[in-house]
Amino acid sequence: MAQRSSLAVPCEVPVLAVCFLACVATGLELSVNNHVANFSVSALPHSTVSLSCLVQNSSQAEELHWYRGEGKVDLKNGNKVNISNICVSPVTESDNGVTFRCQLARDKSVHVSVILDVPFPPRLSGAESLQIEENKDVTLTCNAKSNPQAQGIWYKNNSTLTLQQNHHQLYQSSEVFQLSILKVQKSDNGTYTCVVKSPLGEGRRDFHLTVEDKKPVFPTEAVIAAVVVVVLTILFGIVARRDKIFKV
Repeated sequence: MAQRSSLAVPCEVPVLAVCFLACVATGLELSVNNHVANFSVSALPHSTVSLSCLVQNSSQAEELHWYRGEGKVDLKNGNKVNISNICVSPVTESDNGVTFRCQLARDKSVHVSVILDVPFPPRLSGAESLQIEENKDVTLTCNAKSNPQAQGIWYKNNSTLTLQQNHHQLYQSSEVFQLSILKVQKSDNGTYTCVVKSPLGEGRRDFHLTVEDKKPVFPTEAVIAAVVVVVLTILFGIVARRDKIFKV
C-alpha cells in the first residue's frame, strides 16, 4: 500500500515558508466527473455509476481517499494518486441518498461529494391480523420507502376511512404511515387498508382488526382475599383430618 504523503517542516524553517507550504496545500482543487462542487447523480436501480476524482493544479503526487457515507472505500495502490476511480454496480434502492466523497489525504478540507438519487416505487404488500380488547388503543403501521416520497391514504372495508376527532390519529413521515384508533369499539371491526402512491407506482397493506369483549378486571384486594380463603380452607381441612386420625 502506498504510504500517505506528508509535509515535514524542520523547526528552523522560517515562519514565512511554513505559511507558503500551507497555502500550496489548500490551493489544490479536486473535481469529480468534471464537477468542482458538490452535486448529485440520478441513477436507476440495476444501473452502473462511475465516479472519477482528479487533482487539479498539483505539482506533486497527491494521495486521494474515497468514502461511502462515513466508511472508507478500499482502493488499490494504482488507483489513489492524483486520479482515482470508483464504480457503483449494480445501483440498488439502498444507495438512494448515499454520499460518496473524494478528499485529499493530507487536507480533509479539500473534497467533493456526490449524492446518489435512485428513484423507485413504494414497496408495500401483505396482510396482518390484529385482536384488541374493547376500549384499548391500537396503532396500524405501514413502513413504506420510496423515491420520490409517496403519499398515503387509509381505507376501511374498501371505502375511504372517515376520520373521527378524538378517535382517529394519523402520523406520516418519509417512510412511515400510521393510523391510531383510540378506545376501540365493536364498530371499529373490519379490514383497514394502507395505500401509498407515488408517480412511479403504489403499494398496499391490509390489517384485519377484530375487537374483542373487554375482559373483567377483579380488584387486587378481592383476589388476595380469595386466595387467603382458599389457603385457610385447605389448612383447616388438613388439621381436621389429623385430629380425626389421632382420635381413632
